[in-house]
Amino acid sequence: MRRSTLLCLAFIVVLAVGSFGATLYLDKRPQLGLDLQGGAYVVLQPDRKVDAGVLNQSVEIIRSRVDELGVAEPDIRPQGDSIIVQLPGVKEQARALEIVGQTAELRFRPVLQSLPPEQTAATTTTSAPDPATTTTEVDPAAATTSTTVAAGTTPREQDLPDQEVVLPMKEKDRITGRLLLGPAKATGTIVRSARAQPPQGPGDWAVSVELTSKGNELFNQIAAACFDATPECPTKQVAIVLDGVVRSAPAVQERSFSGRVQITGQFSESEAKDLALVLKFGALPVELTPQSTQTVSPTLGRDSLRAGITAGLLGLGLVLLYMIMYYRALGVVVVLGLGVSGMLLWSFVSFLGAALTLAGAVGIIISVGVTVDSYVVFFERLKDEIRSGKTIRSSVDRGFTRAYRTIVAADISSLIGAGLLYALTVGSVRGFAFFLGVSALLDLFVAFFFTRPMVSILGRSRLFTEARFFGVARGLGAGDTTAVPRPMRAGSPA
Repeated sequence: MRRSTLLCLAFIVVLAVGSFGATLYLDKRPQLGLDLQGGAYVVLQPDRKVDAGVLNQSVEIIRSRVDELGVAEPDIRPQGDSIIVQLPGVKEQARALEIVGQTAELRFRPVLQSLPPEQTAATTTTSAPDPATTTTEVDPAAATTSTTVAAGTTPREQDLPDQEVVLPMKEKDRITGRLLLGPAKATGTIVRSARAQPPQGPGDWAVSVELTSKGNELFNQIAAACFDATPECPTKQVAIVLDGVVRSAPAVQERSFSGRVQITGQFSESEAKDLALVLKFGALPVELTPQSTQTVSPTLGRDSLRAGITAGLLGLGLVLLYMIMYYRALGVVVVLGLGVSGMLLWSFVSFLGAALTLAGAVGIIISVGVTVDSYVVFFERLKDEIRSGKTIRSSVDRGFTRAYRTIVAADISSLIGAGLLYALTVGSVRGFAFFLGVSALLDLFVAFFFTRPMVSILGRSRLFTEARFFGVARGLGAGDTTAVPRPMRAGSPA
């Protein structure tokens, strides 16, 4: 029994110290959540009712975009018919939120005519003016009057792919003009991948687009029509339209392409990378509208972290001081046990890569109280055994067996509650539930492999049991029952 006790104690100490040392050596640590390091939070709502498959597809596309932005441990998940996006540590928060929710409906439209930036009246001379404001040559004798037709920008809801539209042209975050565009000849499905291309010498960035085999055939049909300046593409230009805005309208320089085209348009580095990013991962299957947006500054996150650590350490210190004053040497067992639990929790969370939020820190602090309760249950059971006339040495195993049943029941109750919270909630509440559940599992593990053998070893040592002020006996109110009474011999004095 003595050997197995030592083996249990050695196993958990080596496991805790070894795993904690590995995290330090590999420079691993728990990732901080949005509220502890700053970042951005947004709830995205689809513009129509969609099934779970469409929502999950949108989540995967958003996650791919976020990974390209370099955000550590993003939290992206569906919640009901919405999508929750948390981006902890992101620096350019506004840009990240724009990229995340961008529908990225890419359309290739032939340019029919250039229009001035502001909405103005266009004069046409025609016997039957076309509502799309195009110019048609007719017999001068038949055209004795001129008609003025408004050429306004097409509203978003009327931006249909099979219709002529008037859309703004945007360069470097400003509207530079408007274009009258023909029906879309292709969409973003023809794009295989895209990447930002730095300038070769002085100049602007560009976007290199690789087309699918079928998409290349379709794009070559567009290129041939524009290269020959046919009526459907009289300006030789193809507009690259992204979400109702013309991002570029390059002139077609070749009749055909071999699977790769280059989009130019006075792009800055960030603009080229953003455009390539949304093109690379395709369009979202549904338009998403931000319902609520929240940004947390890094300064506020650091203040929250500092306040949480201060409160946690203060509370932990008071609890440990009380346990040492009340249970004497056994209070040291509590200190060491919490240290073992802390190293195991730190290592587990670090290697798992889970994000620690302020709510998660609250879960850890509450779990300290649950763990300390386990020690109290065990120590009070030892008191009951000692009051019945047993020694500390003989009370440890029997007292732990009975106490462990109560500990298991309490921790299982915590696990059930944590599991339900984790399954039915999202965001910070899930973080609280996760850390509370992990701490409850560790409590069961540490109680069996550390607390029981440690108290058993202390119960066999007179140094710890019979010390005048700090002994285990005084902490348990054992009095003179710390030693096993010797049997009386015949004839010996009473």
